[in-house]
Amino acid sequence: MIYSLMHVKRTAISLIVCLILILQSMQVTAQEKEYKYWYRVYFNDKGYFNPEQFYASDLLSERAIERRTRMDIPCPDMKDIPVFPGYIRSVESLGLTLHCTSKWMNTGLFKTVQPVDPAILLSLPYVTDVKLVKNPVTKSSFTDKLDLQVSQSDPLAYDRPIAMLNGSLLHSSGFDGKGVLIAVLDAGFYNSDLITSLTHLHDRKGIKGTYDFVNGDTYVYDYNNHGTAVLSVLAGKIPGAIAGTAPNADFLLLRTEDAGSEFSVEEDFWAAGAEYADSSGADIISSSLGYYIFDDHTLDYQYKDMDGDRAFVTQAADIAASKGILVVASAGNERDNPWLRIIAPSDGDSVISVGAVYYNATIASFSSAGPSADGRVKPDNVTMGGSVPVQIDRSLTTRASGTSFSCPVLSGMCACLMQAVPGIRNSDIIDALHKSANKYTTPDSLYGYGIPDMLKTLEILQDLRVKKPAGGSIAWPNPTKGEVEIFFKEPPERVEIEIYDSMGTIFFRQKFFKYAGRTLPVYALQNMQEGVYFIRIITETGTYIHKIIRIND
Repeated sequence: MIYSLMHVKRTAISLIVCLILILQSMQVTAQEKEYKYWYRVYFNDKGYFNPEQFYASDLLSERAIERRTRMDIPCPDMKDIPVFPGYIRSVESLGLTLHCTSKWMNTGLFKTVQPVDPAILLSLPYVTDVKLVKNPVTKSSFTDKLDLQVSQSDPLAYDRPIAMLNGSLLHSSGFDGKGVLIAVLDAGFYNSDLITSLTHLHDRKGIKGTYDFVNGDTYVYDYNNHGTAVLSVLAGKIPGAIAGTAPNADFLLLRTEDAGSEFSVEEDFWAAGAEYADSSGADIISSSLGYYIFDDHTLDYQYKDMDGDRAFVTQAADIAASKGILVVASAGNERDNPWLRIIAPSDGDSVISVGAVYYNATIASFSSAGPSADGRVKPDNVTMGGSVPVQIDRSLTTRASGTSFSCPVLSGMCACLMQAVPGIRNSDIIDALHKSANKYTTPDSLYGYGIPDMLKTLEILQDLRVKKPAGGSIAWPNPTKGEVEIFFKEPPERVEIEIYDSMGTIFFRQKFFKYAGRTLPVYALQNMQEGVYFIRIITETGTYIHKIIRIND
């Protein structure tokens, strides 16, 4: 009887939570012109909700739970619990309309036609703070803040962004981001459903989710082409024109930026997008966005706020990292502006801040300088951000410059590393990127730790997570349900693989004239019947034969 009552209670709570999440998302209605005043309301607790009342599956996708479990991250914790609906209703009863919430920050974003006295909201016993995050001030120079400056022709090698990082061998070894989910937070993805470099992505249904947190709907292929350019750097594929850094990864396309103005409200959209990414099971957040000054200068940050703790969006980014997500953010394009410095959320303690270099590996004049306000090395790393191949037109490719593009160069390569070293922690990747970079021993405020070397990064990560076999190689798991991975004692450099059935008939052969790392995934047995098979591995140092038993589920 006790079990039955508990089961009923949990079932009821699950239904309540689902209803809350649905209602909260439904509240994100299109921004209408009469909503001129936007308020971020902070609550002091989650009401009577606590983690013991919820199953993880009430709040997170299976993929998100798997990430948390793999990294020994509590699931769920208090930050996973939704904002208490009773508090939201109380605020709404005062005439405000809910736009979205942040369960991590325990805030609600509300909008009104007329201004509201914050003291009225603060009189509620569970409201701890109220901040006006958007108002109808005169538009500033940020009206076209994400307009792309592109050049139509450039003699530079199209694959230079990857080659600069010594990353080409990862791709040719089969590490192209497969199985990794990247959330792209940006201002819109106009034409990204039509441009030719992303045809392969749509054909294989690699877009796993879309949402517009500015307007509150699922359509993101409008408003702005900045996200389109960023996505083409990540996934674009046109021989001789564009080589995406993670062409076989999967993606969430999330609009969190209103490119027509600059207000702190966009930090709330960013936090909501990051929470969506986490709940969906994203492995990486790639954010070519940043914040420091706004159309209403009373909302501006100061350089002292770039300390990894103060900016709202930085707090959200660090929470995302605490959930096991690798957060990669542009350092900013401010060094030729009065601000000079990095911008939020790239100042985050657990965020990779990416600066930009030109084709010749010298720092770009626009790339924001560090360090963080509390003296940490920032940017973390630099990659090519000058004259990067992008596509925003249906058929033509162009070049664009900015840390907006050095960011996806690095985040895409990190997806390849995640594929090559399954289960690797985000903190391990950050540390390895630092250690592999060309200025690791002499970091500075422009290059940070410098340009990372993907092969060195891979070696560091595999030495950390992949045990070396006593012999030349081992095959695991064995027996297998289809997928086998070969582990080498030393990087093989050159590999030839042959697979035979029990009658000695060869049915699979593959050659790698150069190979990256010490692991080789083998998928050829996935569609084979139960039985005994033999994998023959030929390297420069020897030949190894593994007897594999294929079993069914």
